[in-house]
Amino acid sequence: MTLGVIVLISFLIALGLGVPLRSGMERRTLSISRPRRTFMLELGVCLFAGLLINAYNFVVYDLPFWSSISMMIGCSVAGFFIGLDSALAQERRVIQESMSVTRDQPLPNRLFSMTRKFSFVALITTVFVTLVLAMVFARDIVWLSKIGQDEASIIEAQLSVTLEIFFIMAVLMVLVVNLIISYSRNLKLLFKNETRVLEQVSRGDLSGKVPVATNDEFGLIAGHTNNMIDGLRHRIQLISALKLAEELQQNLLPQQDPRVPGLDIAGKSIYCDETGGDYYDYFRLPDNRLGIVVADASGHGVGAAMHMTTVRAFIHYGIRNYEGPARLLSRVNKYVTRDSSQTGRFMSMFFLEIDPHSKSLRWVRAGHEPALHFDRSQKSFGELDGKGMVLGVNEDLQYEEFSQTGWHANDIILIGTDGIHETRNEDGAMFGQQRLKDILRQKADAPAASILNSVIGSLKDFRGNASQEDDITLVVVKLQ
Repeated sequence: MTLGVIVLISFLIALGLGVPLRSGMERRTLSISRPRRTFMLELGVCLFAGLLINAYNFVVYDLPFWSSISMMIGCSVAGFFIGLDSALAQERRVIQESMSVTRDQPLPNRLFSMTRKFSFVALITTVFVTLVLAMVFARDIVWLSKIGQDEASIIEAQLSVTLEIFFIMAVLMVLVVNLIISYSRNLKLLFKNETRVLEQVSRGDLSGKVPVATNDEFGLIAGHTNNMIDGLRHRIQLISALKLAEELQQNLLPQQDPRVPGLDIAGKSIYCDETGGDYYDYFRLPDNRLGIVVADASGHGVGAAMHMTTVRAFIHYGIRNYEGPARLLSRVNKYVTRDSSQTGRFMSMFFLEIDPHSKSLRWVRAGHEPALHFDRSQKSFGELDGKGMVLGVNEDLQYEEFSQTGWHANDIILIGTDGIHETRNEDGAMFGQQRLKDILRQKADAPAASILNSVIGSLKDFRGNASQEDDITLVVVKLQ
């Protein structure tokens, strides 16, 4: 009874002193570190209570300090299990608090793996069980040496030792099972939080985050899951922006082909990404002439699209004071070079002026693919060729103009980008110019739109399952 009162009072004093320490730890310690601090605090409180008990016994009963080792071991065992249980309870509170936190939570700075936790608990538990049993057996051996040798005394001793061992094992089993149940509750919370957020992600809801509440594998998985969610959010924003850019760029292209007496025209651009650098356009010129421009910016994607948009603006600005293809492209080149000479970007362009009345052609080839001219009567091919550098390299360059007079009825002019003949199939072979010429021969009597669709269909069939590597633009002009 006296020893029980001493132990109770000592623990009450230690617990009372530990209250302000707990509240201070709650305020100053990061949430992810609280379980570990709680374990250390509870273990320290129990050890302090053991020191108080030993100090009182030393002062009042003059017991030697070393004789109270068993009391310190008992307090250590109690502190270990109480600290683990309190740490797990604190971890549950941290997990629940983290569920309501809206700010981003970083990855744990130091990873304390679950394997190390289990190994640590198993090792310390084994050591404590061994010490307790060793002390019990040592005391029982001394006690058994002093009992009587009659049968009744031996049976009573056996029963006493057995009950004592069963009691100790039962207490340790209750403590271990309590820890298992407590840890299982924490695992259930962590699994629930992780699966809840992943289910939301699978439904397309990226508003949730997994709380990073532990510094083990669950905390690491939660942190990487949150990084994945951030990446998906950014990707969706990027896709939405690219979709908007695609819609805007498509609006910059002609919405319908022009209807010009004596001409049948069809054009189309197909980008390999959401946006691209290919461009074609039509311009009504004085004296019922028609201007056709086909251009190809270096590269593809967003950067090429922005470059294309800039060049388009310069073309539309310069066409207001149109004085011929050469002067127009020379003026546009000056603006383009000033804007993009330091970026390394350039653009090839083919500008064709058609006069249906005089049946004349004028063109400028600024580093672009020559336009194909199919002579329907002779069934032969020619090129609207000529020298000229791409736009955006030399600001002072003056482009040269080329011309041709006369054509036969149903002649075909095809202006395209290099994405047509450079289209590759799954074996790496290129579509080439010959296949394109064969289509023009076969479809020579068809309207321009039908010829254009035949070229595009043939390109898709030739490519098969291979991906489109470059933008494709073509304009088909059938001369009447």
